[in-house]
Amino acid sequence: MSLDLDAVVAIDVHVHAERNTNEPQDPVTTEILAAAAKYFGGHPPQPTAEEVAAYYRERNMVAVIFNVDDEAGMGRRRLGNGEVLEAARKHPDVLIPFGSVDPHKGKLGVREARELIEAGVRGFKFHPNTQAFWPNDRAFYPLYEVIADAGLIALFHSGTTGIGAGMPGGGGVRLKYSNPICVDDIAADFPELHIILAHPSFPWQDEALAIAVHKPNVYIDLSGWSPKYFPENLVRYTNSQLKHKMLFGSDYPLITPDRWLADFEQLPIKDEVRPLVIKENAARLLKL
Repeated sequence: MSLDLDAVVAIDVHVHAERNTNEPQDPVTTEILAAAAKYFGGHPPQPTAEEVAAYYRERNMVAVIFNVDDEAGMGRRRLGNGEVLEAARKHPDVLIPFGSVDPHKGKLGVREARELIEAGVRGFKFHPNTQAFWPNDRAFYPLYEVIADAGLIALFHSGTTGIGAGMPGGGGVRLKYSNPICVDDIAADFPELHIILAHPSFPWQDEALAIAVHKPNVYIDLSGWSPKYFPENLVRYTNSQLKHKMLFGSDYPLITPDRWLADFEQLPIKDEVRPLVIKENAARLLKL
């Protein structure tokens, strides 16, 4: 089955597969989840890629799905890209796969990225906090070159993170790596590379907006926060200069797309802008 864009209600560009089908949860991940549940006051589900597909099909939505290879930065065993790719092949009507490669792998990571591109990923997710790297370190440029040459997307976590929140020392996670201004260097040096800054970039929201205005190749996904908490300047730019560059993302399973869209309805977003954010901008960026 292929993707029927006319039948799609929304395109969620930020969805996590959190668990492998036949493997127990990594003990480090278990500890992080327990801290997150205490910090956020809830226990979000831990879906497999197959479960994500079923969830989004029920809603007539498309999900950009990925996990994060942060073995070096966090010491937890990664879920791997194979299950995401397999689920996307089985469910092309609802899943668009992104890959994840630990930048610290150097030449091995570059080779893995090429293999993932051949296998069908449509982009790559980076999490500078948990992967513990400066995005603009030129040592990682060969990895970006591979992604850019393939015409794919690089999605970077930006701003604070709930991972490690409330743990002693924040679980060792350093927030400095996800200041979006670091990604500005990449946008300048790889103008052909499409870049998504993930999340409202607290405490660096103005930096993210400035970059997206200045660099034609930079977009912002609005995941990870309920829209009712969006700062006023983010709403203003969504309605104006960045209306063609803002993307719906939920950060499922942390936030459900149902909750995000319901809260987005309450924002003073122009009628002509809503469909751009919810579906049309992503469709154009993903070449659907």
